[in-house]
Amino acid sequence: MKKSLLLVLLCISSSVFAQTCLESITQTTPSTNFVDNADGTVTDSKLGLMWMRCSLGQSWQNNSCTGDASRLTWQQALVAAHGYAYASQQGWRLPNVKELASITEGQCVRPAINIEIFPNTPSDDFWTSSPSVTDPQRAWVIAFFNSSNSLKEKNLFVYSRLVRTAN
Repeated sequence: MKKSLLLVLLCISSSVFAQTCLESITQTTPSTNFVDNADGTVTDSKLGLMWMRCSLGQSWQNNSCTGDASRLTWQQALVAAHGYAYASQQGWRLPNVKELASITEGQCVRPAINIEIFPNTPSDDFWTSSPSVTDPQRAWVIAFFNSSNSLKEKNLFVYSRLVRTAN
């Protein structure tokens, strides 16, 4: 009885979480930093990176990301990115840890990202292409729950978002 009640409460509570932002903290990824390419991508005008607005597995429709994001192992994410074509562009890849951290929004949690630019982003871990230097079984992830980073086992199923160098 207690276990099933706890499960119901966890399911309900996770569905009612909404992004929380503290206006007293300066935005780290204001919308003005991004150019909307009107094709499901944005370009970070400061860093020269083009981002897919949706996570892998989602589709860009009616100015939003629809569908469920895919969870992949680290190797699956690297393979999925290799040769990926999107918005008539080639050269998509898994971002390194610094690149992915650059789109976190330090003012907000659940998710810790600019939801105007990156709508419907899961509040969870996202793979980077950066492997652990000390443990070959682990790679870096960025948590879009709270902007933190950590090492995760490469065989875990985690979300991904792709990036490319802008032309």
